[in-house]
Formats: sequence, structure tokens, C-alpha cells
Amino acid sequence: MNIREKYLEALKNLDDWVIVSEWAIKVGEIYPDLLAKAEIEATNQANDTTGLREIAARISSAISTGAYENQIEIDTSERPRKVRYIPAEKRDEHEALELEEDVEPLRRDEIIKRDLSGWRAKEKYRSDEFEVISKQLKAFLSLEFEVDHASALLNPENPGQHHPDNFQLLLKSHNARKNKDNWQRFTFVEQAEYIQAAIGLQRIVAPNLKIEMDESIIESLLDRLNKVY
Repeated sequence: MNIREKYLEALKNLDDWVIVSEWAIKVGEIYPDLLAKAEIEATNQANDTTGLREIAARISSAISTGAYENQIEIDTSERPRKVRYIPAEKRDEHEALELEEDVEPLRRDEIIKRDLSGWRAKEKYRSDEFEVISKQLKAFLSLEFEVDHASALLNPENPGQHHPDNFQLLLKSHNARKNKDNWQRFTFVEQAEYIQAAIGLQRIVAPNLKIEMDESIIESLLDRLNKVY
């Protein structure tokens, strides 16, 4: 068994999602000889490091180069990224799911192209305004909003349409969690309350992040959104 195989064996002993540093710790617990060797190598490094950091760096490098392709699952939605071992009996299922996710953007683009064919100038204007407002919330307030389809285009049971009447603004993290679920679209009052709640949290840290919370800009953006909502 080579070193990378031993690393993978250590991951098998971890039941859930873990960050790379937790994986490295498990390697050290199961293979103390690898940790001891890494500690010696760390003392010879010019930079300040440790054996566990060396193991973590090697694991990270192996992940990035695809050494564990189809053997581990990687979640990059958070930082630091998380990984977990894929048992052999679940690999076919995992590959099928990954294939489905890979072709989803094409299906989504086809739905959007189909629905755009029926748009008139008003729908195009409203759509552009949603996009611009979401970008300006980021540019001026450092808040990452995305234009979401309340009824998801790829919902397997009741797919929605690409139309401004189905648009709402969600924080990027919330939109990722929503994924292909259908939500009752916000009323404008609910949408405004949601955006203001996010702005309220941002106000608390704005001085530390050097963000200027200009009330006139906030008011203008919400007014523009109200007109196209």
C-alpha cells in the first residue's frame, strides 16, 4: 500500500464530511510512522511548518490533481472545502449524479432560450433590472445576491418558467441551499424585508469592512426593484 492509498484508508475511518486538516490528523493517528517521517521532513523546511501540515498539504495536492477521482466527494460550497469517502458500492450512483449535474446547465439554458422567445420589451427590461440591482447590491454593499427562480426551472415535479414574475433576489448562500426546490415567491414586502435584514447585518460589520452604507443608494435600489417586481 503506497502513501496515497494509506491516506485514503484513513479517510475511510471518518464517517462524515471532514476538512483536510481533520483527514491529516486521522492519518497521523492510524499511521504514526507517516507522521513521524513528516515531522522530520518538516524540520528541514525553510518555512515554519509541522508534520501534520505537511501531510495536509500532500493530501490537498493529491485532491487538486485528481488522485482520488471517483473515490472521494468534494464539497467546495464552504471554506475550507470538505471531503468524504465514497464507498465502492455507491460509486456508480455518484457518477450518475455527477453526470446529471454536469448536463443540468445545458438543460437550464434550453429552458431559458425557449421562454425568452415569448418575451416582449417589458419582460426584457424587468429582467435586466433584476440583474443590475443584484450586481449593485454587491458593488455598493458587498452583499452577494442572485436572481432566483422561485419555482425552480429544474424542479422535477413542477418546473417553473424563466419569467420576471418568477424572479426574486436571494443571497447566494440561500440560493445554493434552495437549489431545485420550489418556494412561494416573496411578495414585494417580504422581498424588501429580506433584503433589509441582510443589509442590517452588514451594517454591524460595515466599519470593519470599510463599507459605506449609503441610505440613499439602498432606498433607490429598493424603489427600482419595487417598480419591476
